[in-house]
Amino acid sequence: PGSSTTGSSGRDAPGPVSRWKTRNPRSRFILMSVPAPASLRFLLLQVRNANDPMREHERLAFARALAIEPDHCDTVDLLSTRPSPTQLDTSDVVLLGGSGDYSATGEGEWLDRSLDVLRELVQRNQPTFASCWGFQAMARAMGGTVVNNPDTAEVGTHQLFVTQAGRNDPVFGSLGQSFPAQMGHEDCVSVLPKGTTLLAFSERNTHQAYRVDDAPIYCTQFHPELTRTDLNQRVEAYPQYIERITGQTPEEFIAALEETPGAEALLQRFVATVFAG
Repeated sequence: PGSSTTGSSGRDAPGPVSRWKTRNPRSRFILMSVPAPASLRFLLLQVRNANDPMREHERLAFARALAIEPDHCDTVDLLSTRPSPTQLDTSDVVLLGGSGDYSATGEGEWLDRSLDVLRELVQRNQPTFASCWGFQAMARAMGGTVVNNPDTAEVGTHQLFVTQAGRNDPVFGSLGQSFPAQMGHEDCVSVLPKGTTLLAFSERNTHQAYRVDDAPIYCTQFHPELTRTDLNQRVEAYPQYIERITGQTPEEFIAALEETPGAEALLQRFVATVFAG
């Protein structure tokens, strides 16, 4: 059901992958996973409290997943400001991740400002990869619906299923029909925005990944930047997730975590796709 132009599920839509209008006129779609070129600069937009130890952890996780030096990834705190035009102009790729204590379903000046930033990224055709909170916020910014639903909450390693559109996609296509990924969320995207294509889903959530059809932007509810060890460290910082969502003891939760090499390769494939020569 659905199609890439309506933002519906698109599980059976086999249509061709859209070409973007990017700042790199040589961009094309490829299937590969290689470290990002050393010349690229990344900008991580964060929604975390100043004393949250996961702020630096998140930056280092993205740097490792991209195989870049951490000093090639700058950060901006969306809770207090927005990236300047110069910061966006000098960044090859924008990244968004989780949010700690903040929800994309809420209201407030910081969130309104953040949603404006995400709309600007779409208008600029700025290469962007958004996970977790970023996935939700981008959907809301573009006109989709984000809700808090305990019944669809997921934390831990979960199996995801690739749509037909995802199997034809240059970033997701090598994952096969299913793959495990690291999760940690209570909010979910209940309605995708128009102009997006669904790439993956899970048993609990219809929408786990989508791409923006006319911009080099990919969004995932799961965390491709996190390894099994990373997720364990993340939930140690937010232990309420284990108790509230899984009902497991910490020991049971850790034992159930799996390695997720397919998901972890997505960030490098995204960059390789956008900046293919």
